Amino acid sequence: MDNRPIGIFDSGLGGLTVLKEIKNLLPEESLVYFGDSGRSPYGTKSKEIIIKYTFQDIRFLLNQDIKMIVIACNTASACSIDMVKRSFDIPVVEVIKPGSISAVRATVNKKVGVIGTVATVDSGVYERAINKIEPTIEVYQKACPMFVPLAEEGWWENNIAQKIAEEYLLSLKEKGIDTLVLGCTHYPLLHNTIAKVMGDGVKLVNSALEAAKAVKEVISKNNYGRDKGIAPVHRYYTSDSVEKFESLGNSILNKKIRSAEKVDIERY
Repeated sequence: MDNRPIGIFDSGLGGLTVLKEIKNLLPEESLVYFGDSGRSPYGTKSKEIIIKYTFQDIRFLLNQDIKMIVIACNTASACSIDMVKRSFDIPVVEVIKPGSISAVRATVNKKVGVIGTVATVDSGVYERAINKIEPTIEVYQKACPMFVPLAEEGWWENNIAQKIAEEYLLSLKEKGIDTLVLGCTHYPLLHNTIAKVMGDGVKLVNSALEAAKAVKEVISKNNYGRDKGIAPVHRYYTSDSVEKFESLGNSILNKKIRSAEKVDIERY
C-alpha cells in the first residue's frame, strides 16, 4: 500500500490524455500533473535540450513526493528513457513500449505506421521496439509536427486539422498499413480527424491508453495501490498560462480543473 500520488508530465497538455486514461483505470489514485507548455513543443528541440527538460520535469515531480513517474511524452521517452531509469530510483512508465506491443498485437498484414514528432520519428525508437518484438513487421514512419500546436489550440476537428492530416497521412495510407500508432500523447485529441483520413481499415493505437494500462500493471504487481478509503487528490501544474491550461484541460478531461498552478520549471 502506498498513498503517495502518481506523477505525470508532458511537454504540454497532451499528457492529460494519459492522465484521463489513468483516472478511468485507477480512479482511487491521487495524481500530480505537470505540463511544460511554456517550452512546448519538445519534438522540434535537440536531444540534449529534451533530456535537460525531462530531468527538470522529473525533479519537480519528485518534490511533490510521488511514488511513480509517468513520462506522458513520446519525445521525452524516445530521447531519455534509458538515462532516466539509470538516474532515478523510482518506478518509471513510458509510452513507447506499451504502444509498440499493442501495435504488434493489432496488425494483421504486418504493415504498421507510426506518427510522431520530428524527434520521436528521427530517433527510430518505435521501429526498433516493434521489430524487436516481431522482426517481420514493416514499419513506416511520418513526422507530423503541426499536430501538437493544433492540439494545444483545441483545433481537433476543424477544416484546418483535416487538411493538415490529409497532407501528412495520405502517403502512409498508400503504403497499405492496417495499424497506425499515435506516437504522441497529443495525437489522441485528433483521433476523429486522423481516423477520418485513414479510413475504417486502419486501427489506431492510442499510446495514452496503453501507457495507462502499463501503470495499472505496475501498481498491481508491486502492491503500490492506494487506500480506497481516502479520497484521491488531483493537482495540476503548468509552466505557462494557468488560464489557458485550465480552459483546454477542461475540454480534454470533460471535467473542470480547479486551482492549477504555474511553476518556474527552470528552478529545477
